[in-house]
Parts: sequence; C-alpha cells; structure tokens
Amino acid sequence: MKYIKNTFFKFFFLYFFLTIAPWLLLSFIPGLSYVTDFYTKGFQWIVFNFNDWFLHVKHPLNTEGYGSGDTSYAWAEFYTIIILSFVFALLWNFLGRKNKESPTIFYWLITLIRYYIASVAFTYGFIKLFALQMPFPTLSQLATPLGDFLPMRFSWMFIGYSQPYQFFSGFMEVTVGLLLLYRRTIPLGLIVGLGVFINVFVMNMCYDIPVKLYSMEIVICYLFLLTIDSRKYLNFFVFNKPTVPTTKYNYPLTKRWQRIVRIVLKVVFIILTIGFNLYDCIDWYGQVNVSDTNVIPKGVYNIKEFKKNNKVVSFNANDTLAWKDFIFDKGKMGSIKTADTTFLNRYGRAYFIYETDNSKKIIHFKEGMSDSVSLFKMKYKFINKNTLQLEGVFKKDTLFYELIKSDKTFQLAERQFHWISEANR
Repeated sequence: MKYIKNTFFKFFFLYFFLTIAPWLLLSFIPGLSYVTDFYTKGFQWIVFNFNDWFLHVKHPLNTEGYGSGDTSYAWAEFYTIIILSFVFALLWNFLGRKNKESPTIFYWLITLIRYYIASVAFTYGFIKLFALQMPFPTLSQLATPLGDFLPMRFSWMFIGYSQPYQFFSGFMEVTVGLLLLYRRTIPLGLIVGLGVFINVFVMNMCYDIPVKLYSMEIVICYLFLLTIDSRKYLNFFVFNKPTVPTTKYNYPLTKRWQRIVRIVLKVVFIILTIGFNLYDCIDWYGQVNVSDTNVIPKGVYNIKEFKKNNKVVSFNANDTLAWKDFIFDKGKMGSIKTADTTFLNRYGRAYFIYETDNSKKIIHFKEGMSDSVSLFKMKYKFINKNTLQLEGVFKKDTLFYELIKSDKTFQLAERQFHWISEANR
C-alpha cells in the first residue's frame, strides 16, 4: 500500500511539473529565452515521436491552434505527459525504493499548484471584471440568424450579453485567487474554486468551447489539493465530526533570509498577477471604449441599387456570393451578408475591418486590424444622413452601391430587464 502511495505521489509530482512547466517563466528574463526554446523544441520532438509510435491522435499534429487549446498536438502532449509521468514514477520508485516521501518536495509541489491556479483565477477573473473576455454581441452577430452560430460563439454571446453576470463570474474568480494567497483561507479558496472552475469546464464541454483540455487540467489541480486533505473535508462536511486545521501549507522557515525570500517572492507574484493584469485590463478597456470617430454612422445598410460595370444588377436571393447588405459597427469593424471568401467568412457573413480617409472620401477594406495593405478601396459619398454611396474596383469589376441605413432595432440589444413579468417572455 505504501509502495502504491509513493508511486502515485511521484506520478502527480512529475505530471504537475511537466504540465505547469514553471521553468518556462525564464523566457521573460532577457537572454534566457534560448533555454525555454530548447526545452520547447525538445519536448515537441518527444510528443511527435510518441504520436508516430503509438498515440496516433492525428497525422500531422497541428501546433498552431488559432486560439484553440484542444488541438491535436495539445491532446498528444497531454497523453505523452501522462505516459512519461507514469513510467518515470515507476522507475523513480524502483531505484529509490527505500526513499521516503519528502515533506519538502511535497510542500513545494502543492505550493506550485496553489500559485498556478491562483494566477489562472486572477488572469481570467480580471478580464471578466472589465467585461473584456466576452464582449457584447456586435451588430453583425445580432443580424445573424441564431441557427447559424456554432455552440461556442453562442455561449460567448450569452455571457457577453449581460455585463453584470460576467462581472459576477470575474468577481468569483478573483475572490478565489485572493483566498488562495492566504494560508488560512486556502481550504475555502479550494472549495469555491472547484465550484467556479467545474462550471467553466462543464460549459466548455457542453458548448464545444475549445478550452476543454486546459480547463480540465485546472480542475485536476483543485481536486488534487482537495484530496490531500480529504479526511478533514469529509469530517467537516459529511460526518459532522471535529477536525483540525490543515498544516500542509505551512513549512518551517528557520532562517531569517528564508522568510525574507518568501515575502519577496510573494510580493513579486502579486505584482505580476494582480498588478500587471489589472494594468493590462485598464489599458485594454480604454482602447475598447474609446469614442468612435468614424464618419460612417454605425448601423445596418440595405442595398437600394447595385451596378456592376455601370450596369444595374437585379437582386438575386439565391446568389450566395452576392453582397446583400452592409453593416458598419463600432471599432472599425463591419460585415457583409455574403459567402464571398475574399473576406473572413463566419456564420454566413463576411467580416472586414475598415479605415476611412476623410480627405479623399475613401474607405479601405481590410481583412484584419493589423493588415497594412487593404483588400480593396471604395469612394464613399453621403447623399443624406441615411443614404450612402460606395463606388470602386473589386476583382477588376467596377462596383457601385447605393445603401439605405435601416431603422431596424434588435430587442436583444435593448437589454430589457423586468422585476415584474406578468407573462412568460
């Protein structure tokens, strides 16, 4: 039994250290990034070979992700870490059969996990406090039929619709982070944190949000820290028996320099996770909420007249490549109802970024915010406050659009709330 216990401890020790990989923090120190690059490339080589030998998650593995944490490489890496941790735990136990479980190693392991999940709670908590992770649905999203959205985008808009709900979610995550910083409140922080992040994990699973693996690893961290004090939790919550305070997070620092180092490291952690995250969120919030100076009024524009090479073209509802309406939104974003792959096409609409040259009366249409070269440009002219004309060359064709700003409103955007509701709305 003791042999099995020691094997499990060494397995989790290796698993958490490989998963969290604290040495990757060296990349932030000037001149040491080559160390982390060497480790990253070396571990990628191991993962690719494990996948070729017997994992066979997918060929070839995708290391890019484009915002997804559930790539084929991420899953192959996860399986590789589990296998390596198990094999080396057995080897470690066999070679050091007489070695006892080290309280020092155990302390540093649970401390690493505690600060890791606290940093995750602060990172995601602060961006929710400022309603930055899930923004309010844009005009383009409001104009998209509900059935065209994928579950992930639908869930993002569900949370983004209500800033108070998103603030509450962020407040709970930040609260978890604060509770985990203080040793006396660690048990409460772990219980609250497990509830918060299990909800995140289940939502990722049920709405196909591509952060399933990462959120599952966070839940594993909480379960591990709760399990090591399981007897105390069971006595208190289930068996109604007296229990004693946990002492696993207390480590005797007998020398003065050790206590000073502990305080310094904790202050550095607070500055990096709370100070920097708060600063970044304030700066990001200011950029998102900057006053819109675009000359094109925000709104949905229906096409009144369309000419191609100076010939009037009748509207064809069955032509998926035809441009059927324009939406100009805040933040220099917009979209067109079309399946034209010239643009970034998502959920039945083609998205673009636009810049206006007011002196020349020209709109530059781009695919991304950072693009220096535009896809094309068109001259614009206001006939009146609700009528906009666009003319320019696109794919060697001269296009002319006369757009009428619609007075359409979306009930969802009105953020209706009623204390009293006489009927089911």
